[in-house]
Amino acid sequence: MASEIDPLLPCSRRYSVQQRDCSWCRSPDSSFHGGIRRLRSYSNRSASVGSNPEEDDDLYIQQATVFIEDAIQYRSINHRVDSGSLRLYRWYYSKVCQRFLNLNIFVLLALAFIEKPSSLTVTSDVRFRQTPWEPPCGMTESIELLCFFVFVADVAVKSYLIGLDEFWKTKWLVAYILVIVVSMVDWVISLCFFCTEMVRIRRVFRPFFLLQNSSMMKKTLKCIKRTLPQLASVMLLLALHLCIFTMFAMLLFPRVKESEGSKEWQTYFPYLPDSLTSLLVLLTTANNPDVMIPAYSKNRAYSLFFILFIVIGTFLLMNMLTAIIYNQFRGYLLASVRTSVLRRRLGIRAAFQVLCYQRQSRAGVDEHFESVGTDMFLKVLKKVDMNSFHKHAIIQQTKALSSEYILPSQFQRVFDELDKDVVKEHPPKPEYQSSYMKKLQFVFSHPYIDFVGNIVVLINIICICVTLVLDADKAISDRDDYILGALNCFFILYYVLEMLLKILSVGLRGYISYRSNIFDGLLTLLLLALEIATFSLYKFPHPGWNPSITGVLSLWEMVRLVNMLLIFRFLRIIPNVKLTSLVASTLFDLIKNLRAFAGILVVVYYVFAILGIMLFKGVIVAPGNASVVPNIHSGNVSDNSTMDCGTYEQLEYWSNNFDDFAAALVVLWNVMVVNNWQVFLDVFSRYTTPWSKLYFVAWWLISSVVWMNLFMALILENFIHKWDRSHHGPCSELSHIEYQMTVQAMFRDDLEEPTEEELLEQLHHHPHLHLDI
Repeated sequence: MASEIDPLLPCSRRYSVQQRDCSWCRSPDSSFHGGIRRLRSYSNRSASVGSNPEEDDDLYIQQATVFIEDAIQYRSINHRVDSGSLRLYRWYYSKVCQRFLNLNIFVLLALAFIEKPSSLTVTSDVRFRQTPWEPPCGMTESIELLCFFVFVADVAVKSYLIGLDEFWKTKWLVAYILVIVVSMVDWVISLCFFCTEMVRIRRVFRPFFLLQNSSMMKKTLKCIKRTLPQLASVMLLLALHLCIFTMFAMLLFPRVKESEGSKEWQTYFPYLPDSLTSLLVLLTTANNPDVMIPAYSKNRAYSLFFILFIVIGTFLLMNMLTAIIYNQFRGYLLASVRTSVLRRRLGIRAAFQVLCYQRQSRAGVDEHFESVGTDMFLKVLKKVDMNSFHKHAIIQQTKALSSEYILPSQFQRVFDELDKDVVKEHPPKPEYQSSYMKKLQFVFSHPYIDFVGNIVVLINIICICVTLVLDADKAISDRDDYILGALNCFFILYYVLEMLLKILSVGLRGYISYRSNIFDGLLTLLLLALEIATFSLYKFPHPGWNPSITGVLSLWEMVRLVNMLLIFRFLRIIPNVKLTSLVASTLFDLIKNLRAFAGILVVVYYVFAILGIMLFKGVIVAPGNASVVPNIHSGNVSDNSTMDCGTYEQLEYWSNNFDDFAAALVVLWNVMVVNNWQVFLDVFSRYTTPWSKLYFVAWWLISSVVWMNLFMALILENFIHKWDRSHHGPCSELSHIEYQMTVQAMFRDDLEEPTEEELLEQLHHHPHLHLDI
């Protein structure tokens, strides 16, 4: 059959619009076929409008419910819409199912820490590292197999829900199957070799499961991919800049007679690859001014060469790279967010159309309605799985319409509540009858009380700092913590009293409605518990209260813990300073919105760590064991007892290696920070091959240049939006309301809403739901 049977329209409606014979829709042969056609039972029900109105209504409600949930989560609505498929769809996207899938991905990724080479040792230092425990063959492989079975079930459910035609159009799902197949084949090979094979390809593919399970990560990755070509011009200029200055350096610092000295040539510019490496590291300023000192010591004019290189490369080209990444990525991310908004509007419109046909089916007429019954919509809304705050707001907006029916524009407008970034309004203060209590409430709910509390905290911090400075040269056994213990006791009692009076003035619910109060209160209770425990073990502070006294925990350990918590409590001042609060709220919003960026960074870290283990595992050995270094290349390996200044051996970087997964992650982090990363370039090129530098340069480009600039772009966008809203938005007027930020909210002012024609066109091409619109 060429076209899909419409699960929403009665046959008489289809016939009048499409002018086709309706007799086939009542045929028992028009059952579900090929993953796209409607179930036979539903086809028979829709043949007569009034045959099973309750079952029809249930299906309409189920479809509308799922479409609204798709809109809330920015999901595509291109999936099956029969009753059984919708139940499976809701179950698949339920919190329990998705959390189980995420747990499965986490377990699979975490296997890298325990499988060979295991990271289960106290230290990664090759001089002191004990032989780690390694699981027997088949243990981690069994866990892997269970994870693969979950992924097979996952891809099977996804392919069924969207249909085979849509499945083959989705590159991510096709790649999903290929990765599972390759991983299973590699798993079988591992068992055939009794887990002794050197390379496990499937470990490199594990992060793919994390990528494909997050739509935001896939969109972010797509934005990054589209941004990279725009960076080609600046990268070309950087390469040209590097090459030109490398040739200049080799001309300026040639090899000369030993009597004349050639330290600059010998150390930094002996050959072309070494010269390129020295200037590449200088581009990150990691070896500045070391690379300049030998030549600068001979002639101060040589400093101009290095200054000019840094000014052009680091201050101009690298910052230009940041500007291009910010501009281009912001544009692509804006387009991606607009796609998400289109999905939301499309899901809402689809739910409206479904409820329109429900009303038409209930009325038993051929005339198409362009409105939805308010009662039916409220009934659907109660079944929708969504945030209770937004659900309540939408219900209130719907009731405020004071109409029996809802028009399309009104239907879209009530769902604008989903875009509201208001989190909560703080509850009202308790009402007291006593005039004394009212005065007390007024005093301790006044903002100046927070100001006084901050002054007290500052004095507390000053007392701790003064004591630490005075006792810095004293051994623990020679200290007397009587004065500091007494002061801490006084300050903690003040904090407890302040907390109780605040609760009395604003009520318990009002007190915990502020995140700063929750932070403050928890620390105060913890400090109180520690003080009680200290007094019960070591009595009250008195002269000769020696920190070296030991018990379950020594007095010094307990006092030190109290002091650290008191210092940490100083962060309570953040909400009371406007600019500081703005920066802190931006930081919290970044933590919420960085899941996609952080996920991609985890993927890149994971892949490079696995590749690093494959390439460099065991190449760094303890001093005196150079004979066991694998893959020895003559002329490249030096005895690791070498103590030249600034080398891996002299700096005692022995714990930085690729002998296990956890150690590899730390090495990658150190290279991403770029401080002293030339040490890693040098040591691995000496112990393996100079081509190993390509691995570290590739990691530097991806992590430090691309990802860190993307991270900076997101920080700028978030902060600028927060700053503008704090000065011109509702936050400046409604200080008693808390706000949160989403990626969609950041670009809301720049987004263009989809038109009615776009929405109807998208619905018209729905692969499983053909509406006559």
